[in-house]
Amino acid sequence: MHPLVKLAKDTIETFTLNGKTVELPQPLPAEMAETAGTFVSIKKKGELRGCIGTFQPTTENLAAEVIQNAISASTRDPRFPPVTSDELDDLEYSVDVLSAPEKVKSKKELDPKKFGVIVISGTKKGLLLPDLEGVDTVDDQISIASAKAGIYMGDEIELYSFEVRRHR
Repeated sequence: MHPLVKLAKDTIETFTLNGKTVELPQPLPAEMAETAGTFVSIKKKGELRGCIGTFQPTTENLAAEVIQNAISASTRDPRFPPVTSDELDDLEYSVDVLSAPEKVKSKKELDPKKFGVIVISGTKKGLLLPDLEGVDTVDDQISIASAKAGIYMGDEIELYSFEVRRHR
């Protein structure tokens, strides 16, 4: 298991069982010392159970970012109730580390298998990770990211793309 995935798993189990936040690994591995946005995804029997993240870093390092997003994915995803202790044995985790977003001039620059997308309209921002099952076209990707943010057809939008390093 990749160290970032183990950190997410340990974080969720500790928080679910004890209500406590895990400490940062010491010494902090070099890979966890960088800063980046991350998404922590939880699946149960192959179905999404929670997914929360940040598209830009909000903490001092990757380890702290994963801890913060793991707790949020397991307790604050509005689509799901908080994870319970009886579910822990059935959960699978992944951690996506995001590259810095880059502004896109045209949809032609996007590829839903390779790039994630951020759709911005005013203060509304919607994000969709790349290479998701059932998301096969750029229009699908933009539509889903827009809907997540409450952005409607016809609203003026800005598009950004990013790449991920996905760890399972």
